[in-house]
Amino acid sequence: MDRSILAKDASFDLEDADLKVQTLSRGTGYDRCCYRRDDESLIYIASGRGGCSVRLFKTLFTNECYHQCGYCPNAGRVNGCSYTPEELSDLVSRLRGEGRIDGLFLSSGAGRDEDSTMEEMIETVRILRKRHGFSGYIHLKILPGTSRHLIEQAVELADRVSINIEAPSGDVMQELSPTKDYERDILDRQLYIRDILARRSRGSQTTQLVVGAAGETDLEIFQRVVREYREIGVSRVYYSAFVPIRGTMFEHRTPQQRWRESRLYQLDWLYRVYGLSPDEIKNAFDDDGFLINQDPKVILARESLEWPLDVNEADLQSLIRVPGIGLESARRIISYRSRKRIESPSELHRLGIRRKAIPYLKINGWVQKRLF
Repeated sequence: MDRSILAKDASFDLEDADLKVQTLSRGTGYDRCCYRRDDESLIYIASGRGGCSVRLFKTLFTNECYHQCGYCPNAGRVNGCSYTPEELSDLVSRLRGEGRIDGLFLSSGAGRDEDSTMEEMIETVRILRKRHGFSGYIHLKILPGTSRHLIEQAVELADRVSINIEAPSGDVMQELSPTKDYERDILDRQLYIRDILARRSRGSQTTQLVVGAAGETDLEIFQRVVREYREIGVSRVYYSAFVPIRGTMFEHRTPQQRWRESRLYQLDWLYRVYGLSPDEIKNAFDDDGFLINQDPKVILARESLEWPLDVNEADLQSLIRVPGIGLESARRIISYRSRKRIESPSELHRLGIRRKAIPYLKINGWVQKRLF
């Protein structure tokens, strides 16, 4: 690791800190919040509001954890490593002062118990905000089972909080982690967060699922996700395809293909951004409740819409169902045709419409003869 990531006058031993920073940062590898990581600097790049990039220092507070999650290398660890609130807040403040980061993503193992660990995580953020005047973005993980008064403090200090549901149901959770109570430790805490956020003018919560560790179907996952958006009010759901890790209880289980994770993200987008109904989206699953490795938007287009679609007459909701047309490009079509009729595929190309959309469209009476 590049030693310059730590200030020379750090208040803790430099040699120990090098190993600590590497170990605890790598420990967040399966916590999703971003699309790219620079391994050399331990900085992650996430998407902020308006599509801007946000550089996050992403770390665990401790890798000690009493939970027995079958997929996690930290399960049952009692002799790991941990920061103190002063150590971590000093480090993050220095990284921010050097212009290396814009914010912090702070997760953790449960340590000896979730409340004492959560108190130290909150203290870290409090020191950053109050003592160091840190105004950057902070995403703070809430540990399953955390007491409500601590959740109140976490939501007050962080820009975003999250608690990973990991599983689509209590039955699946029992197989993944028998030490966690799905309803009490996770879903009830999500509702606490929802109610606290409802009283505030800022902040949001997200969550994450492990995909495929216990044989659950994609349809089960999607049905849980719909409830997360409708009932819990999460702003985003993240998906992490199961990867067996040596030394864990699940080390011999079958790894899941990354495409499964990608297809769930595409399905999520169709529901969350495009507003497709769950009943319509069900057509993307096979008879066993799984997705295939094909863009679900293409599958749904073939299943549910009448083709070809008249590009000069179709409304926004119809246009966004066309493969190759997104929300912004659909709006560009509607704006353009309010001034001039669309008469050729080349006009659509100039509007940023992808070639794959053309077989689904009727353009000034012209239809490509072969649809697919």
